[in-house]
Amino acid sequence: PPSAILPRRACQPVEKAPPRIAVVVPAWRCSRQIESVIRRIGPEVADIVVVDDACPEGTGNRVEALVGADPAFARVVVLRQEENTGVGGAALRGMTHARRNGADILVKIDGDGQMAPELVPRFVGPIAAGAADYAKGNRFYAYRLLKGMPLPRLLGNGVLSFITKASSGYWNVFDPTNGYVAIAGEVFDELPADRLERRYFFETDLLCELGLLRAAVTDIPMRASYGDERSGLSPIRQLFPFLRRHLARFVRRVFYGYFLRDFSIGSLYLLTGLPLLGFGVVFGARRWIEVRAADLTATAGTVMLAALPVILGVVLLLNFLSVDVLMTPREPIHPKLGRAGPREPPTPDGSRG
Repeated sequence: PPSAILPRRACQPVEKAPPRIAVVVPAWRCSRQIESVIRRIGPEVADIVVVDDACPEGTGNRVEALVGADPAFARVVVLRQEENTGVGGAALRGMTHARRNGADILVKIDGDGQMAPELVPRFVGPIAAGAADYAKGNRFYAYRLLKGMPLPRLLGNGVLSFITKASSGYWNVFDPTNGYVAIAGEVFDELPADRLERRYFFETDLLCELGLLRAAVTDIPMRASYGDERSGLSPIRQLFPFLRRHLARFVRRVFYGYFLRDFSIGSLYLLTGLPLLGFGVVFGARRWIEVRAADLTATAGTVMLAALPVILGVVLLLNFLSVDVLMTPREPIHPKLGRAGPREPPTPDGSRG
């Protein structure tokens, strides 16, 4: 056979080079914790990008002073924002920089010490193995991981998690506001960075955009530590302002996924269930008002004409929900996209932005 005359080396499979990993650290009021966070990042990480988001404590200056003086900071690059853009704006700036410099997997952690840098391999593992496109932390994975979480955060994050399941389409994940995330570079390239939220809704909006791409998302168990750092996010206070955003993203997801990109049995359930439920509620309410005003008793036929559409509508919408859960994206897309590498050539001075 032809393979018998080829050198043995040529018949062996080509080993794939390990992915280049970059960690992005948005820096805002974390000058006391940032040094410890960077030192704890393991050797598997090739690049560390610290983004000073116009921090009033001068966190960027503190880190930059150590870059040339301490070998542990040789992997660190400091970027500066002229004005505060929020955690999303800083994260996108750092991820874009790392991707342009050849990073294959992008990890984002906070600089306040709440997220253990030692967990980076755990987040990178499913992506490097081709089992997921995006990995995110989940502090609700086990009861023991919840110890130490303040009660307002526990309740607020729990409610927001259920709402996010509907708006993003990821019924298999929890804790959407968790900022410990990792993403395949090829999938990051497909995200509409100019449309993503820049502040506290960033992680949730990222999930919604990934849902439109049908990227595979996995939860990583973790425990967050809460010290004396200050957090500007109050899940309970942000719950109602988030509802409008969630509703808009839910409508967009359903329209795009069930009517524009595809048409399935779930689409039929929705098309028939909503009108039936709406008719039953409106007709029943109007008849009830008329009967009450005339001091009469509604006939059995009138009651059935209002109740039956409501019952059928609810059943059909529950069927739609069942289909939607089954349609949760589970197949990774980044192996199909391939390693695209940097999208922009280096500038004349040799840097890549």
